[in-house]
This record gives sequence, C-alpha cells and structure tokens, in this order.
Amino acid sequence: MDIQEYFARISYNSSHKDADLQTLTDIFQHHIQAIPFENLSMHCGETIELDLQSTYNKIVRKKRGGWCLESNHLLSWALQQLGYDICILGGNSYAPAEGAYTAEMNHILLKVVIKGDPYIVDAGFGGAYQAWQPLMLVSGKDQPQVPGIFRFMEDNGTWFFEKVKRKHYIPEQSVPFADTPQRGNIRKIYTFTLKPRHIEDFQELNTYLQVSPDNILRKKSICTLQTTAGLYALVGWTFTEMKYNYMDGMDVVQITTLTDEEVEKTLKDKFNIVLENKLVPVNVRGLPPNLVDTI
Repeated sequence: MDIQEYFARISYNSSHKDADLQTLTDIFQHHIQAIPFENLSMHCGETIELDLQSTYNKIVRKKRGGWCLESNHLLSWALQQLGYDICILGGNSYAPAEGAYTAEMNHILLKVVIKGDPYIVDAGFGGAYQAWQPLMLVSGKDQPQVPGIFRFMEDNGTWFFEKVKRKHYIPEQSVPFADTPQRGNIRKIYTFTLKPRHIEDFQELNTYLQVSPDNILRKKSICTLQTTAGLYALVGWTFTEMKYNYMDGMDVVQITTLTDEEVEKTLKDKFNIVLENKLVPVNVRGLPPNLVDTI
C-alpha cells in the first residue's frame, strides 16, 4: 500500500506536510467526492473482506467504493500515515421506520485529535446525511456546512449525531416536501460513545450485513457519491441527483428511473465504477426509492 497511490485515487495533490485541520479537511473532501458509498459487491456475488489490504486493492486499485466499514477503515490508514492522532469508534444508526437506534453497533466512524481538540471524521455514511467537513466534537453546537446544519448532543457519555432537515423541491411535483416532519425538523443519524474500537470489532457485523435478508443493504443496491454541488444516488434502478441550496432552506432533487443498461452506464459516467461481475439491481418494494430520506 502506498499513500501516493491513495492520493492519486482521490485526486489530491496539495501539500500534506502538516497534520493540521486544513489538510484533514482537504483530504476528507477529496475522499468523499472520489470514493462512492456503495454496497454493490453483495449484489454482484462478491464477498466483502474487511482486512486493510483487500479494502485498499478494491477502492484504490480497482477504483471501487465501499460502505462505512471499508471507506472509513481506508481513511483511517491514510490519516495515520500522515501522522494524525486517530481512533476508530463504533456507532448505532437511527432507523426512521422503527423510530429507534439499532440495538447493535452497525457503523464505524473516526475521532481525530488536532492540537488537543477532538473532531469526528466520517466518510462512510453516504446520501444526504454525509458531512462534508470534519465536525468539532462538542455538545449542542450548530455546525453549518453546505449539506446542512449538523450537531452533536451528549448525554452521560453517549453522543447523538443529528442534522437539521431542509425541504426538497422536485420539479415534477408542484409542492416542495420535507421528509417526515418532526418537531424541530431534526433528522437523527446515529449515536456513539468514545470507547476506542479496532477493525476486528466489526468483523462479525461485516459478515452479518452480507447474509442477513432483513437489513437495508440486502434490500437495496446502493451507490452514492458527494459532488461539488450535492450528491448522486443510485438505488436499484432509481438515479437521484440532489443539488444543495437550490433556494434558501431548500434542495432540488431530480429523480430518474433507469433500465438495466442505463444502470451500468450511469455507474461508469457518474460514479466512475466499472464492475467486474454483473450487478443485479435490488430495490425492495415498500421502501423509499431513493436515499434522500433513508440514509
């Protein structure tokens, strides 16, 4: 594995001599705009291995993406190579359909400490709830970014990550909508503690997510990528393009239904992904067709 090869993969060619916040932010943004959040391997008959070399080969050399376990694992390696003080954490994502956080840990995120200040760095959530910059780990502080306003809330050692929702404008619809309005219009994302984790702690989860028929990653073939203006999301045969801040407090959403042939072309044109094995798109009925509201 070579850090320069990783930099080429994410098109990063700036100075990285200082392990400071600006360098971290630059590398992070290049990472999320080059490496898609995707679970296509399990819908191509491929096994997802969680060891670092396999992840590196898949994402860097084969120019694929990965889910949180892969993308954040690779990012943690890259940041360690640059001298950052980094720690892997485990999270429990919020399931809107159940109105609760998952009982078991099912997400990986990173804590980076710079000059004594802790930041949360997470390149593996995907969709409309992907932060674009490292977030200060401080409770109750609004942290505005292009995708929206993020914040952490802490309660007795447990941290809650959330985002203020914005309205979505879909040109085909006459009235803008917001997903499942709640008091305060807050979207819960996940909860976590500061207990240090190791990648081995996620091996059982990595296996479970690939074989369990009940989780959303089995029910949907997903590929999302952050762009300079918003995001692309391909779920099954549904391609969604979102542009942030179309108008004040509102994002514009374009939704297109694709054929099997168009799915393959869209993966190449929009996500720079060429699969080795044939993809069988999946989008189980009864679930939202795109990731605007679910991820």
